Parts: sequence; structure tokens; C-alpha cells
Amino acid sequence: MQNGKLIIRRAAVLGAGVMGAQIATHLANADVPVVLFDLPAREGDKNGVVQKALDGLKKLEPAPAASADRLQYVDAANYDDHLPLLGECDLVIEAIAEKIEWKDDLYRKIAPHLAEHAIVASNTSGLSINRLAEGLPVERRANFCGIHFFNPPRYMALVELIPTEASDPAMLDTLESWFTTRLGKSIVRAKDTPNFIANRVGVFSILAVMHHTERLGLGFDETDALTGPRIGRPRSATYRTADVVGLDTLMHVVNTMKDHLADDPWHAHYRSPDWMNDLIAAGSLGQKSGGGVFKKIGKEIQVLDPVSREYRPSAAKLAPEVEAILADKSPAERFAKLRACEHPQAQLLWSIFRDVFHYCAVHLESIADSARDIDFAMRWGFGWSQGPFETWQAAGWKTIATAIQEDIAAGLTMASEPLPAWVFDLDGVHTPQGSWSVGSKTYLGRSALPVYQRQLYPETVLGEAVPDMGETLWENEGVRLWQHPLDRSVAILSLKSKMHAIGDEVLDGVLEALARAERSHGALVIWHQPPFSVGANLKQFAAACSAGNYDWLENMLAKFQKTSMALKYAQIPTVAAVQGMALGGGAEFMMHTMHRVVALETRIGLVESGVGLIPAGGGCKELALRADRLAKQASVGEPLDFVQAVFMNLAAAKVATSALQARDMGYVQPGDDVILNPHELLYVAIRRARAMAEAGHHAGLSPRGVRVAGRAGVEALEQTLSKLKEEGRISEHDYQVGRAAALALCGGEVEPGSMFDEEALLTIERQQFLELLKTEATQQRIAHMLETGKPLRN
Repeated sequence: MQNGKLIIRRAAVLGAGVMGAQIATHLANADVPVVLFDLPAREGDKNGVVQKALDGLKKLEPAPAASADRLQYVDAANYDDHLPLLGECDLVIEAIAEKIEWKDDLYRKIAPHLAEHAIVASNTSGLSINRLAEGLPVERRANFCGIHFFNPPRYMALVELIPTEASDPAMLDTLESWFTTRLGKSIVRAKDTPNFIANRVGVFSILAVMHHTERLGLGFDETDALTGPRIGRPRSATYRTADVVGLDTLMHVVNTMKDHLADDPWHAHYRSPDWMNDLIAAGSLGQKSGGGVFKKIGKEIQVLDPVSREYRPSAAKLAPEVEAILADKSPAERFAKLRACEHPQAQLLWSIFRDVFHYCAVHLESIADSARDIDFAMRWGFGWSQGPFETWQAAGWKTIATAIQEDIAAGLTMASEPLPAWVFDLDGVHTPQGSWSVGSKTYLGRSALPVYQRQLYPETVLGEAVPDMGETLWENEGVRLWQHPLDRSVAILSLKSKMHAIGDEVLDGVLEALARAERSHGALVIWHQPPFSVGANLKQFAAACSAGNYDWLENMLAKFQKTSMALKYAQIPTVAAVQGMALGGGAEFMMHTMHRVVALETRIGLVESGVGLIPAGGGCKELALRADRLAKQASVGEPLDFVQAVFMNLAAAKVATSALQARDMGYVQPGDDVILNPHELLYVAIRRARAMAEAGHHAGLSPRGVRVAGRAGVEALEQTLSKLKEEGRISEHDYQVGRAAALALCGGEVEPGSMFDEEALLTIERQQFLELLKTEATQQRIAHMLETGKPLRN
């Protein structure tokens, strides 16, 4: 730490298993060089264990690396030869197997090599952090804590931060701040109790589902149909989640609770079911072994029958009466009906919610500082749409509390422990003042760490105060122009259309809002909750095509291009704050702003070929400009060399799966900001726009001497298309769409090296777009996309 700020120039991860290797890769995603350690290989290259793990990451889906080059920043090392490298590391994360004696031995081994200031943390999923600290010298313990990532580390927001009794509070604060901004993580501080917060509640929830599945005689597939998205849980529901996690891993976490929570009222239920033990003994561990509760035979998904222990086809359906209950939009009504309904499916749902509510109320004081921590832990770590306390409160706090107490008295719950007295003293645990803390006997507000001031619109829990939505300056049907109290010199433009699709009303709104911002503000930021934009409003296009109103379509397209150019050449800095999806016209809008602030997990692509079109909001023109610019920088290069690199992205409607990939594809520029915490997006964009304004940033001149690849480029790209068509990989209409893209990228069938300006390039892409739009095949693709949400290859 320097002046209270954490500086991490290099990190080390100890253990190249599934978690360790992915943690190391995510550090590299955040531009932190990493040394990844493991045992020396018995044969060949002594770094072979780590190298094998890194090679394995390339095959994982979803990909741990945000772009292909990230893995080169993870250096392989082994404990025999490379421990002195630890002296160069500011952060050391231990992620070896959950055996305390192994961790003790490793800590003794690394201690002499650590830098004096280094922070050491364990990624243990449930072992005592205070006990682990005993493996380090006393003078090292102030800089030791638990940092529990969730799998996969790149994508799961939650990191549990667990202090020891000796942990330096200042170190914890700086570490939380660094993880929040640099790694994009959502931090929950957990107490040093077995399995901490998320795994403690999440695994109990799984055990409760398994208990009531057996009690009510339901199938595993039937239970999964009930306990997934229909109740705000991930698609993997319960038993598929167990397969994904690994049945052996789940059993290990359960055993941690069994071994260390002997006095828990639910201790009798901390055991893995017999059918799970049998699967584990047979090596059927779930997804990683090719089968567990579910397995795939050919194209058929089969599920284990809990009675016969044989596999059968998975084909679960919900009872009509239960479907009707779940369709009720009132949480209070839903819960009342579930409790009253005698169908086993309804009883399962009431029972699992009731028992988790009961469990969380009894254990709140011992495992978390406030109800907010439990709710966020379950949302961020297990993908629940609402935490257990939020769900309870939404359904009517006192009504549910009374129902739970009645079921406890009737012996229907998994434990006979009464609800704590505080439950009946409250009307809910979340209020505008904060969330209930049993230990403090008050409602605790959010963390006061300065890092959270960067989150202008953080995730909130039910009942929490709503953040200031700013002052509206002007709006129409398509957009809202407003300003945030953080900086009233920066105007913010937000799209209001569904999925932020770009239609006529949005284009009119952007043009008007930009003109107003130029007159009254120093800069403009385009921001709204994700997605950034799914592209052009296809419904308007389809309606105009059906009516044969091609003049309107041509005017609409000209207005789209005019709007893009207005963003590019505005009299004030324009900044796009991009998150979620920026597809088609959304990507074109983003590309035309003067600067971009992009969340790492953003999907960006010019996908128009999926509906039989090409980018014509200036996207092809921008890629042609980039090709010429790169060719000039390469001195000996020709535009075609760089056009070829982007052509297949357009033809195949390829979408970048991260901002780093989008940078490689030319949609995000090298000087743009890529941030890992999407909740900081608007803050960074406002600050960047203000800095540009203060620096006197202005749009440059529109380039006029743009070299194009011309006829030779079109012919070269057509050869690629012809080969793909001969191989049966594209259709005749795909060929026509690809040829239109080639013409737009290469400036048409002109002499190679011809000079163009932006308006000439815009004219070509507009002409090619309109010609495609008039074809029956493209209109069929648009109709199919609107009807099914999927592309048609006709």
C-alpha cells in the first residue's frame, strides 16, 4: 500500500487447479501479470502441471480469458525452482485443495520468500481463515485474509472477503476497493464461519430441495423444472447445478458443514443422500465425468430415477394448477396459494422457501453483519434474482413469519428451532435507512468506502432507497436528455425504446438532444441500463417494406447516417458508455462517438448479415477508414490487407464476447477505456467526458483522401465467398449479402487506391443496404428474426 492505496504490479496464484488457473487468468484480464505456481511435474518440463492447466483453459466454455492474448501474461512456475519470484509479487492468492495440512505446509514454504508488504489470501471455500492464519509467521498475519471467488471467476460477481482476528482493517479496505474496481467484483464481507455466507445458505438450499424431493416423491427433472427460472433461479436449477459443480465437490462442502457445525439445529440434514454417494463411488461426478444426475445418450438427455437408480428420458412438466399459481404476479398471493395447494409440486416450492427463510433468520447473526449481505451473496454467488430476505419481505414479512412459526409448531419444518424474537418485531429487514443487523440491533447502511461513490446506480435490495435519477432536461418518445448531480456540465442521453432499438423516434431524439447539449453543456455521454442497443428497429423496416414505402426507408437510412456523423463531429465531446450488447446499429452509434467506455463483458458486433443486410449507419465506412489508416501506418500495407481481416466478421455476423475481443476486431479503439466493474461505467464516462471538455477536445476534420481497395478488393473477397458457397457453408443469398459488404468496404468497383471521402463511402453502403432490403430473401430473414428471434439462412 502507498498512501492508503493498494498498488499491485504483479500477483501470484498458488495452485493451478480449476479455480487457481482461472483466477490467474482473470487477473491477466485486468492487466495484472501473474505467476501461476504448482507442484513440479514428475517427468519432462517441471512446469508441466501449470502448462497443462493453461492449455486446458483454452478449451473451456465460457472462456476464462477475455481475449486470446491474455494467457501469455500468466507465467508458469513450480515450487521447487521459482519461489524467489514471490518476492516480486504484491498479492499472493492460495488456491490449492481444501486440506488444511497441505495449506499449512505451503504457507511455511512460501513465508521466507514473500515481500514484506505483500498481501496473502486464501481462496478457501469454507475452511476457517483464523485457523489458516496460524500457518503463517505472526508478523505476516496482519496482511492475511480470505478471498473466496466463485466459479467461474471471470463471470461470477461475488467475492467473499473474510478477515481474521489479526487482519489489518486498512489492508482489508484497500483490498476491497482494488477488487471492486480493478477486478470488477462485488464484495461481501463474511464472518469466519464454515462455508461463509453464500455456500452456507446455497448448499443448505440444495439440501432442502433434495430432502423435500424425496419426501414428496418427485423426480429430479421435475424438481429442476420447478426450481429454475420459474422461481428466479438459474436455468441449471438444483440437480443440474449439482452436476455442474461436481457431486464430489458438493459432498465436500456438505461435509465441512457436518464436521464443523455439530450444534446447528439442522445438523441432521448435513449429509449427502445415498443416491449421491452411490454416484460418487461409481465415478459419476456430474458434468466433468460425462454424467451424474443427468447424462446425455446420443441426443437424448436422461435423468437418474431416485427409486430404481436407473436412467430414464428427462421429460418433466409442471402441473397446470402450479403453473397458474406461479403466473400470479402478486408475491403474497403466490405464497398463500402454494401453501394451500396440496399438489406435491406446490408443496415442494412452499417447503423449500419456508425452510430457507427459517434457516437464514436463525443464522443471520452468526454468519453475516446484515440481511443485505445474505441477499447479495445469493444473488451474486448463486444467481438468484432475489435474495431470501427480499423474497420473504416481498411476500409479506409478518404473514410469512406467522406461517413459518405455525409450520414449526406442527413439526413440518426441517428443524424445530423457533424463529428469533426479532423477526416478529420488524415489518421487514430492508428499509431506506439500511438493512437489519441482529448484532447491532439496527438497520445498517451501505459501506462508506470511497470506491462505492463510483457506483452511481449500484444494485439495490428490495426496500432500499432508490438512487437519484437526475434532472430531465428534455425528452421525446425515443430518448431522455438529463444530467446527474455528479457533474451538471455533462449531459446524459438515454434511449427509452425497447431493448434500446434505434428507430425513427430515437434518431429524431438523438439529433435534437445533441443539438441541445451542444448549446448548454460541455460534453455528452450516451448511457442507459443494458443493453446498449440491439440495433435498428426491424419492425419499422418490415412495416415499410410491406407497404412498399422505400422512399421512407431511404430517408430513414440517410437520417441514421446523419445521426452517426453528428455524434462523430459534434461541437462537444461525445462518449458512449457501453454495457450488455451493442449490436448492429448500436455498435455503429458506439463507433461514431469520440470516445468509448466499455464494460469488459460487453458483446459487440455488426450482425446485419443475420437479417440479410449490411451495416449502413456508417459501420462499413468506419471499417474502410480504419483499413486505410492501418495501411498507412504499416507503410508497405494496402487497404485490402486490413479489409480482409474484418470482412469475415461482417459476413459471419461475428460478435465479440468481450471488450478486449471487440478491440481486436476494430470496434473498440486502443485509447478507449475498458472497465471490469459495470456499475462504475457511468461514473467513468462522465469523468472522461469532463476531462475531454476541460482539455479542449474537439472533433477533427473529416478525412478526404481515403484510399480504398476498389475492384481488386471486391474480386478477392468474392473469391472467398465463392469458395464458401462451393463448400456449402453459405447460401446464394449469403453470397449476395457478402458481396454487398465487399463493395461497401472496398469503395465499389473502382480502381484500387482510388481516393474517397466519408460521404462517398456512406453513399455506397446506403445503396447496397437498400438494394438488399428490396429482395424477398432479406425480407424473409427480417420476418423470421422478428417472429423467432433467430437468424434464417435461406
